[in-house]
Amino acid sequence: MKRFLPIAFLFLTQIVFSQNPDSLDNERLSQMIQLSEVVVRNKLDVAAFIERVKNDTTFYKAFRNLRVINFTSLNDIRMQDKKGNVKATLQSKTKQRVSKSCRTMETVNETVTGDFYKKDSSYNYYTAELYAGLFFTREQVCGETNTVAGLQRNVKSKKGIEKHKEQLKMLFFDPGKKIPGIPLMGDKTAIFDKDNAEKYDFSLDFVDHNGQSCYLFTIKAKSGSGVVIDNMQTWFNSRSMEIVARNYDLSYDAGVYDFNVHMEVQMTQIGNLTVPSTLRYTGTWDVALKKRERGVFTATLFDFSKN
Repeated sequence: MKRFLPIAFLFLTQIVFSQNPDSLDNERLSQMIQLSEVVVRNKLDVAAFIERVKNDTTFYKAFRNLRVINFTSLNDIRMQDKKGNVKATLQSKTKQRVSKSCRTMETVNETVTGDFYKKDSSYNYYTAELYAGLFFTREQVCGETNTVAGLQRNVKSKKGIEKHKEQLKMLFFDPGKKIPGIPLMGDKTAIFDKDNAEKYDFSLDFVDHNGQSCYLFTIKAKSGSGVVIDNMQTWFNSRSMEIVARNYDLSYDAGVYDFNVHMEVQMTQIGNLTVPSTLRYTGTWDVALKKRERGVFTATLFDFSKN
């Protein structure tokens, strides 16, 4: 359990909601969504929109695209004490290069303060360790692709840290889907299941987001609902239906552990590929026998190029 908690709330990203016998059908769900006047005037097929939402892979695809292109990253990680004072930091600039289906990372510069690293140069904080797992490459990695079609995650077949990584991916890329093996959290992440859907307010609007016409789909937990996903806003490009941005808040208190996390992801376009350009995280977590971690980090990605 100790390793799972920081994994559980670090990250956020394709909407693939639970599709099982307990899941509400699209027509019933469409009746639960508050529509803006412009959406009503456009005569959007809301049930079809929900189906697209359930089967979306564009968010996950955007992150997998990072495995096959060159980019530069500015990394800012700050760990705080209970008063909000900074006690450890890492600020760095890194460059990923891809050649012949292999990627490597160069650290251009790095500044560290406090007890960010242990004496053996490993990370002293799970928050930092998991950030590194998403954006840093210590050794050459080969044979990866950005393909998402047909990929299946199997949590039950994995053990230890590999199992926890798989749970992280599900929570991050599949918010709203049931995640097996999470102590005391059960099915509370399955937004569209019958027992959970009525605990949320759903709304759909048509808005401008950074110069793009988008459908804004908002999921907000009702007061006292005791769910895990408190709020999630997702912007879908109105033409391509790709996810161009997502903000979400996760929180839960199970007694032996608790967490409260806010995340923001912004996408950009490089050629025909969508990739994340900014990721922001603010969160705190605590688990029995571990010190509470409070962290803030920002990843800013740019200078994208394809070979």
